[in-house]
Formats: sequence, C-alpha cells, structure tokens
Amino acid sequence: MGARTWAVAVVSFVVSSSASAQSPQDPPPPPSEASPVPTPEAAPVVSPPVSEQPAPEPAAAAPAESAASVEPAAPSGQTPAPADAPVVETAPENSRRFESVVVGTSETKTSGSIHILKPEKLQRYELDDPQAILQSVPGVYGRGEDGFGLRPNLGLRGVNPDRSKKVTLLEDGILFGPAPYSAPAAYYFPLMTRMQSVRVLKGPSSIQQGPQTVGGSVDLITRDIPAQESFGLDLAGGQYLYGKAHGFFGASTERAGFLIEGVHLRSNGFKDIDNGDASTGFHRNEWMAKARYRLVPDGELRQTLQLKLGYSDEGSNETYLGLSDADFAANPLRRYKASQFDHMQWHRTQAVLSHVLEGRDIAVTTSLYRQDLERAWRKVNSFRGVSISDVLADPTSARNAIYYGVLTGELDSSTPGEAILIGPNHRVFVSQGIQSVARWTATTGPLSHNAEFGVRYHYDSIDRRHTQDGFLMVGGELVPEGGPTQVTADNKDSTHALALHATDAIAWGPLVVTPGVRLEIIRSKSHDTLAGTVDHGSLEALMPGVGVYGAITPVLGLFAGAYRGFSPPAPGQPQEVSAEKSINYEAGARWSRRGERFEVVGFFNDYSNLTDVCTFSNGCLNDNLDRQVDAGAANIYGLEAFAEKTFRPGGGLTFPLTASYTFTRTKLLNDFRSSDPQFGNVMAGDELPYVPRHQLYASVGVEGARWGAFISTTYLASMREEAGQGEIPEGVKTGALLTFDVNASWNITRWGQLYVSGRNLLDEAVIVGRRPYGARPNAPRTLIGGFKFQL
Repeated sequence: MGARTWAVAVVSFVVSSSASAQSPQDPPPPPSEASPVPTPEAAPVVSPPVSEQPAPEPAAAAPAESAASVEPAAPSGQTPAPADAPVVETAPENSRRFESVVVGTSETKTSGSIHILKPEKLQRYELDDPQAILQSVPGVYGRGEDGFGLRPNLGLRGVNPDRSKKVTLLEDGILFGPAPYSAPAAYYFPLMTRMQSVRVLKGPSSIQQGPQTVGGSVDLITRDIPAQESFGLDLAGGQYLYGKAHGFFGASTERAGFLIEGVHLRSNGFKDIDNGDASTGFHRNEWMAKARYRLVPDGELRQTLQLKLGYSDEGSNETYLGLSDADFAANPLRRYKASQFDHMQWHRTQAVLSHVLEGRDIAVTTSLYRQDLERAWRKVNSFRGVSISDVLADPTSARNAIYYGVLTGELDSSTPGEAILIGPNHRVFVSQGIQSVARWTATTGPLSHNAEFGVRYHYDSIDRRHTQDGFLMVGGELVPEGGPTQVTADNKDSTHALALHATDAIAWGPLVVTPGVRLEIIRSKSHDTLAGTVDHGSLEALMPGVGVYGAITPVLGLFAGAYRGFSPPAPGQPQEVSAEKSINYEAGARWSRRGERFEVVGFFNDYSNLTDVCTFSNGCLNDNLDRQVDAGAANIYGLEAFAEKTFRPGGGLTFPLTASYTFTRTKLLNDFRSSDPQFGNVMAGDELPYVPRHQLYASVGVEGARWGAFISTTYLASMREEAGQGEIPEGVKTGALLTFDVNASWNITRWGQLYVSGRNLLDEAVIVGRRPYGARPNAPRTLIGGFKFQL
C-alpha cells in the first residue's frame, strides 16, 4: 500500500487588538522588549517534560495544538494559551508543579471535572496500553480486546466503549481519529510512550471539544521542541520478546528550533496458535518531527510558525476469533488454527501547520491539518453456514461440534457450509481541516473575563472495500476453496462539518461562572456502489452549557454544571434516525492545595435519544454493519471520587498516594429491537452492556533522592455483554479483574536511569469480552527492564 501524497498550504492570520485591562485573576504582564524572554527547556526523560504552551515565552508556543505541560519559568510575558484545548498547564516560578487552567481558570477552581495525567505519572509504570493508563482517572473505563491496547475501547461516564467512538480524541488539540465524523471508530490510537501528558475533560467543558460531547474528551500531549540541544533514549525488553526503542533529538536557536522523535514497539505475543509456532504479536513504529520559526519574536504582536509531521505503521497478527468458555478455562492463551492467517496492516501520515499570534492579552492559534490512514485487516469473518458466536456459545451440540472441530483444526471441512470465510476489510481514511482558537482576557468593573472563541472547518471520509474468500480446513491447514472472491462492502462516506464554540470564565471574588456554547453544522454523503444508492444528510446542533464554582475557603470549593451532550449520526443512515442527545448534569466538591487533591463528583446524564452503531467488533453481520439504531430515552448516573496526597516525613523520602473510584448505573427507558447483538430485544429497565458498576484504582509509592518504587492496583467489576436486568448470566458477562503492577527505578547518574516493571504481577486471567467471536483474555504477567539516557 502506498502512502497518499498531499500538500499543506501556509495560512497565517494577522490579528490586531487594543490593549485591554489585565485580569486580576491571571495577570499577563507584557514581556520586556529590552531583552528576549528565555525559552523553556525540554525536560529530561526521567523528569517532567516541557510544554508547547506559550506562557514562559510567547514565541515558544505550540501552534495548532492544545497546550502541553510547561517547564517552569518566570511568568514574565505570560499570555492566554492559544491552543484548541480548554486545558493549559502552567507553573509558577521556581516550581516543578504543574497547574492546568480552563479558559484562564486554574484547575483547582474549574467549574467542571478535569484530570491531568502528568509526566511523572505516565513514566511511573512504563505502561503502553492506553486503557490501563486512563483507568486511573475516575469515570474512564474500557473493554479489553487484544491485551496490548492497540485499538482501545474507551468510554466516559457510561457511553459505549466500542472503539472509543463516543469520545472526542485529540493529539495536541487536533482530532486524530481516522474519520471523526464519518466513521468515529478509533482503529488508530497513538503510542502512549511518546506522550508527555494526558488531559481528560468531562462535564460542561466537554462542549469546547467535539463532535462527541456526550461523555467528554481525551487530549494527548506530545513533546515540545527543546530550548537547547537535547537527546534522549529509552531501551527496554521483556517477556514474550517485548521490545521498546524510543529516542528523540532536538535543539533551538533564538528564532528557530526542531525536534525529531521515534518509537519502535514490538512483541511476539502471549497467545499460542494450536500446534504452530507463528507469532501472535505485533510491531508498531511512530515518527514525529517538529520545526518552529519565530516570525516576529518581539514587540506587541509576536508571531510563530510551526510544522509538525508524523508517520506511523503497524503489523499485528490480531484476530477477532476467541475461545469457548471451556477452552478459556483450560488455557486462556490458546488460539484456534482457523485464525492462523489473521493479520492487520496499516500506515498513517500526519501534517499540522500552525501560526500563533500573541499580544498582551490575546493569543490566536490557527492550524491547518491533514491525516491519511490506509488499513487492511485480513481475518476470519464467519462460516458460510452458521454463526461462529453461536458455535462457541455451545460447541458440544450435535451440529456445532462439527463446526467447532473445523475451527480448531481437529476436523476437516466436508461441506460448503463448513468453509471459513476469510478476507481483508480494506479502508482508506482522510481527515483534514483548519481551525482557529482565540483566547482573550479583560476586566469589566469587578468582573474578570477569560474568554475563548474557536472555529473549525473539517472534512473526513472513509472508503470501504471489504472482500472475502472461502477456505477449507484440511489436515489442520487452511486451503483456498477456489471459488470467486465475494465483495461484501464497497462504499464511501464523507462529511463536511463547521464547528464553532465560545466560552467565558467570569470571575467575581470567590465565584467563577463559565457559560459556553457549541454549534455543529454537518453535511454528509454516502455512496454505496453495491446498492447503487447515494444518500445525503444535513444536521445542525446547538449545545449550550454552564458551570459554576464557588470557593468556600482558599482550598475548598463547590462546583456544578449542566450542558447538552451530542453525538452525530454517521452518513447514510435512514431518515428516521436522529443524533444522540442528552442533558448532562454534575455537581461536586474539591479540596486542593500543594501536594493534595480530594474530589467527589456526582453525575446524571439524561438521554432523550441514545444511539448505537452496529460494528463488526460488536458481532454485527455484513448487512447491518455501520447501521445506527435509536435506543430512545436512557439514564446514566453515578459517583466519581479521587484522592491524591504526597506525604513528606523527612529524611529525603516522599510517599505519593493516589486513589480513584467510579460507581455507575444505567437504565434504558424504552422497549426496542436492535440488530446489534449487544442489545437485541430490549425491555424498559434493562442496563447497558459493557459498563462496570464499580471501578477502583489505587497507587502507593516511596521515592528517595535517586530511586523510587511504586505499586498500583486496578479493580474492574464484571460487566454484562448484552442489555438486560437482574443477575447477569454466566455466558454473557465478563470476569471481575483485579491486577497489580509494580515499578522500581534507580538514577545511576544524573543522565541515566535503570528501571524494572511488572505488569499483572499476580498473573490474573479473566474473560474481558466475547465480542464478536468468543472469549478473549487480558494480558498475562509481563516483566520488563529498561534503561533511559538523556543529555
């Protein structure tokens, strides 16, 4: 497969503004024009990283991207963050503590639920699986699949976790999904090992990021260009021939800078195909290059241009074929012979060109972006004569025993109905657009304003070509049947979308009120070549919201908010299908001071129309793939709790402790029938599938001057795999999973660190899902060791 070629046009906006009075909450004094403001330095691998936020120096901004973490520097010249993320991290002078702000309001006083995974947390356990990392945040959970997190299934506050399609996913403030509007299923997810921080937004702040606002957003922040020459290398190896090589090199002059970063991740896999030595693992490569030039480094209006380029590819021997429950109990790491040809291959390119303009109290970031992804997944689709999921649900029945024998290679195919249909789902994605975000501070009488205005024009498309051929099992090997190739899908969906949002954090003494609104104008087209049809769709959606924070004491405050949740329908849906809509509420209390944070939040999502899109990963058949079903009214509600404290008893030791807990309940309020096996025939009162009632995360550690050791535990309660109520039957529920991870590190010199990690230390194995075809396990115990080096 050849990479698409594309060009990126240079776009810059010249914005002039009159000087406004400084906000008393976050004053942005102008930089001295007598001498240049120092640029923040890149953080070493073993310590918190730098940001792309322009606060320490306006010219060092991360154009086009949501601001990242900031290397502490004097606040002289600080301006409002220009990025398209509502969260911006800043740090006070001579401090390595990170503080985030939402539209100019500090994280501690934000009128909404926001969590930042900071650099030290991401590096603490050396995890690669996004789900394992993000489950430390209350309200975030997932459905396991391959054990590596190659294509995570993430959900926020009860939304369907399938392929993370109901979560707005961003990298540096730019949508990274292959086709966020036309096909939001996230078959691509960036490697977490190269991320410097992660921001999870829920509550009223969700309307600043779209198109999915029902649950919230996840923004991954990459490394910024260092202020001076910097080099880092991270090498690791472990069980199942796990390997990681991660390096970066960058440097800057007074006006220009660059960064080159690359990651290679691999494993031979932890599953074994029956009587075979084929790998069940994967390899992933990701490259990123950044270049920055300060067009106007000094003066009242400063301008910066930045280019970000990326390339990624993957080859993974992954399958949708799982095991029967009996086979899972005997050996959860087994794979049937029928899956021996299953293989995913894709490559992706990315380009983001950004212009940042900054003044005394205004900052405007304009970004032009394009991403191309081409993928082909050759995999077992079905038997010609029967459903594989039915076979694995009851493999001992008279009829199913024959098909089961063919899957395992113990019996030969003897009829055309026993042929296994295998073929590639080939898809080509395009995602491109231009977005501009302006942030502005001012005062009007006793009120201070921190406003954000954003506009984005976006186009994306997905071109599907799905084919399959029949294979016969003969002597334990798959042999081509010899018949013609069947085309099961040949269509193209595309969407043009214009999105606008505006928010203003209005502060008056201890009170902060943040009203906001988002507007989505969507036009879509679906061309089905096999059916010979062309469908057009149009939709406008207005999403208002408001949040309120009131400080009772300098460290304790109450907050509450309400907003409209929205999820657009995919192109080509029937006329009677409508968008997903809800009114979401939350209220909570937050205690926060240096080294401490305690937060409790209650949430209630009132859906007027909850939607579901049928996908292969859910077990849908070809005729129903990508079709949407309206589930009608539903309620999702729960409680989130978070606690974080660092004890400093003296003697050079610190004891960081973190805990989070999520309680979630769901209820469907209407009877309906769905072709998606996750729902089927639903009765009012049924609970949603794949939403755990309880989830708990805890971490405790001890750190000295040159070393550290941590242990964490995650508990995920059993989840029902299809809608229902009452006790969950054994055949349609996942196992309750309790895992422990450990990590220890030693800084052998000021530039080098050794580390060891143990994942799933007790080697717990449970069924994490049976969709689409049979039971699949979580990853087993894996021990790794590595070395980090930085100059």
